[in-house]
Parts: sequence; C-alpha cells; structure tokens
Amino acid sequence: MTFSLTRRTLFGTGAVGALAAPTLLTHFAKAQDRMETSATTDGTAFKTLKLGAAKVTVISDGTRMSGKPHETYGLNQPADAVSALLTENFLPADGFVNGFSPALVDTGTDVVLFDTGLGEAGREMGTGKLVDGLKAAGYMPEQVSVVVITHMHGDHIGGLMTAGKPTFPNARYVAGQVEYDFWKDEARAGTPAENGHKAVLEKVVPLAEKTTFIADGAEVVPGITALAAFGHSPGHMVFRLDSDNKALMLTADTANHYVLSLQRPDWDVRFDMDKAAAAAARRKVFDMIATDRLPFIGYHMPFPAVGFVERSDLGYRFVPATYQFDI
Repeated sequence: MTFSLTRRTLFGTGAVGALAAPTLLTHFAKAQDRMETSATTDGTAFKTLKLGAAKVTVISDGTRMSGKPHETYGLNQPADAVSALLTENFLPADGFVNGFSPALVDTGTDVVLFDTGLGEAGREMGTGKLVDGLKAAGYMPEQVSVVVITHMHGDHIGGLMTAGKPTFPNARYVAGQVEYDFWKDEARAGTPAENGHKAVLEKVVPLAEKTTFIADGAEVVPGITALAAFGHSPGHMVFRLDSDNKALMLTADTANHYVLSLQRPDWDVRFDMDKAAAAAARRKVFDMIATDRLPFIGYHMPFPAVGFVERSDLGYRFVPATYQFDI
C-alpha cells in the first residue's frame, strides 16, 4: 500500500476539511498580528508579548558565564548535591550562565521599565545592552515614563545613569523606601555593603528628587502593584501586572537560577543578604504563582525569562513559556 500525502489529502476534500483549513490559517494570521517574536539585532535581543491590553517586552542586558556553581548556590549543601542536581537537569556541573533581563511594560498610558541592567560598567563583560535592546524593540530612552527599581544591587541600577546623566531623561522613578534607606545609610561604609552603598550614591541619590519611595501594596501606575519580598536584599520588591483580567508577576531576584533556586528554594544563595528571609520569600512568591497558575518574568531566568512554575518534589519546576501569549 502506498501512502501519498498531498495538499488535497492534508486539508481534506469534504466540508469539514474545506472549512477547517481557512479557519486555522485565519487564527494563525491573527496570532501573528498580535505577536512580536524575539529578535536579535547587533547582539541585542528582545521578546515582546501581549498581556491583556498591555505590551510587555523583555530585553536582554546580556549574559555572563561563571564557574563553580556550588560557590554561589547551595552554600548550605554538599558540593556533590549541587553537581548532582545540575546533572539531573542536563546542565554542566562545573559552570553556569547568568542572564540579566529588564522588562518594559507599555500600558498605553505609561511606558514602565523595570530595572536597568549593568549599564556602562557591564560593557567590558559583554553586558550593558539594555538601551540597544530598547531601540531594537522600537523604544527610545526618552519614551520611558517610569523606571521601577526592584532593588538596588548593581546589575539593577547600573543603567540609571550614563556619562553622569540620567539614561531615561523624561522618566520619574519608583523604588522601595526600605531598600533606599538601607543602601544610602552612611553606616554601610566599612562593611561588606560598602560598594553597594557607593553605587547607590552614584546612581540613585542623584535621582532622589524625582523618585517615589514605596512600601508593600503600593500602586506604581494603574494595574501595577508592588509586593514586599525581602531577603535577597533588605527591601527587595516584586510586582504584579494586571490587564484585562490577565495577570503576570515580575519576580526580580526572588529566584536567581531556574533549577538551583526553584527546585531547591531552601538552598542558600551567596547573593541573598538574609538567606533565611530570601528562602521564605521564594516559597511565598512561588507558592502563589503556582497556585494561581500565573506567568512570571524572572530577572535571571533563561532568556526570554518568561515562564510558569509547578510544585515538584522539594520545590518547583520551571516551565518556559512557548506560545501562551500568542493565541
């Protein structure tokens, strides 16, 4: 018996086949109209998706390779346990890649940028690509109306200023009061937080007069709400975006690795300043995301940094988004 697959047999000869093909193609065309796929231009990358009436664009500020995962993740675990978990997840046991992914939310009224990457300091390391990525996605720095700082580590505030001037000259700024008070305090001098203190004096303090300092539950703009998730830093915040009955979480650095931080949320992470509080925040935030089946953007998740989580074993399993936002 010979099987022949032709266009006629594929789409069918009867009424069902004749109607189904145009319908499917029409839906596909509509999906394409709503979707801007990820793109790379001169080393920059972005991914745009629709969430209700909002347009959300994730921009890669770049990536950085590091060795010895156990010196960053699972500090309270045997090195072999970290290696075994990486190997189980088809990852190398002797190194990892860290991505940096700011997000831009265009509500139609406001253009809200969450975090600013490493800025000028990152250029030598192959990062600091945010502004190039914005332009590739069709936005100029002057169009950003609000800049939200989830917390004040260097890879989030580095791009606030360029050559001593605001990178986003027409923006107002939003940041956590607890976070700002901690880093600005002169008591940080002479402590392990001194370099962070100096960075805040350079990048954030010059913008203080244009900054709104917020607390848990504050509204950034209509449809964007701040939630406290302290631990990674003293005033670390996450944000919920709601638009036309759809919701998405921006989790910033609540989880820093899609396997090591999510599958083992109680493992200590070197960058978490209060490790017990950070672990508790991971549980709280990702329990909510898993229960409500919400998508999230994680600043250090694999680009384009968008996905879901489900409860699994001792923690959560990251499920990267595919076409959920396209149809």
